[in-house]
Amino acid sequence: MTELPLPRSEALLQRILGIQRMVENLDPNLPRVFVRWAIRHPRHLPALIRLARAHQQTSRAREQALEDGMQVPPFLILSVTTRCNLRCAGCYAGAVGITAESPNKRPPLTLEAWRRVIEEASALGVVAFVIAGGEPFMLPGMTSLFRQFSDRLFLVFTNGTAIENGDFQALKRCRNTAVVVSVEGDRELTDGRRGSGVYQRALGTLDRLKAAGVLTGLSVTIGPANIDYWSQERKIDALLARSGPLAFFIEQIPTGESQDPAIPAEQRARLRATVLRVRNRATGGAYLIHSPDDEEFFGGCVSAGRGFAHVTPTGDVTACPFSALATHNVSTATVSQAFTSSFFTMIRDNGPMLETHDHPCSLFANAGKLESMAKTLGAYRTGAAEPAIVRLAAQSLP
Repeated sequence: MTELPLPRSEALLQRILGIQRMVENLDPNLPRVFVRWAIRHPRHLPALIRLARAHQQTSRAREQALEDGMQVPPFLILSVTTRCNLRCAGCYAGAVGITAESPNKRPPLTLEAWRRVIEEASALGVVAFVIAGGEPFMLPGMTSLFRQFSDRLFLVFTNGTAIENGDFQALKRCRNTAVVVSVEGDRELTDGRRGSGVYQRALGTLDRLKAAGVLTGLSVTIGPANIDYWSQERKIDALLARSGPLAFFIEQIPTGESQDPAIPAEQRARLRATVLRVRNRATGGAYLIHSPDDEEFFGGCVSAGRGFAHVTPTGDVTACPFSALATHNVSTATVSQAFTSSFFTMIRDNGPMLETHDHPCSLFANAGKLESMAKTLGAYRTGAAEPAIVRLAAQSLP
């Protein structure tokens, strides 16, 4: 007797349950957010299943690579352009020279060069790419990368003011892409740091992305001006109601340019307690990521290939976006050579260097020591000749 096909609704249920089982293996908190989102956006189900399977495959590839002596991170951060249409106070990309001309006179990577980087990294076991800048939507044709690598996750961080009509249409067809829009808090906080009118434009972009069925979220840079604002649960609740499934709270790295002091430990602790209370309420509204405190789960800093690595607009492979030192460039070396470099190994093998010391970035807190050690390995500075972030660290550390 021929088995009858499942009714459409039951078949859909089976696919949703399959996704739930897969994402539970990543993080038990994920299903209550993303399965719920998938039910509301069923056209994304095939892509979500594909990404969950890719995670399983790449996990095995990374385990095998580790046995062979190579630490491959699951995430690779790509700063795809030096260009940005805003001049935000305290911008880390400006501080480390990402948005400045390369001192090595290398031109920015072309779209084809970025395609090769993604292809090689994917083969090694990288499952997700964080797209940053500059402002990533100022790289023409960027969305074609998302369509080509449909079995990889792309997480795009944008200021929300440079996405054009063609980008919206392209993103609508990308089922493997999440777009995270940056704000600082309310209108006053956002416009005060990013420029007049940015808050309204950013939220307008977010609404338009959500209307197009794009997976969305909001990112907040936590600094002295807004940490008390975000230490109130009702403010986070309002964010979750607007953001979509993703919400990032990333503590600001003091750069000297903004003249912002480091955030006192008691304020940081208060924010952390608030984030955990909201997260543990299991509202299902959003999946919260809090950096750097969430790195405690991984035993400290996850840079230099432990969790991620970073490629600058000109192809230098750095331990993280806040580091301005490299020994390899993808124009003259492979991604695997960068991952197995003595520089990355040195960072991973020096445990105290990966401790934050009550600072939001361990590599910044140890910048003087890192640079002196890196010089013995032939490391060079990327970006500006003397990045503000390195200069400030050198002044503040013995």
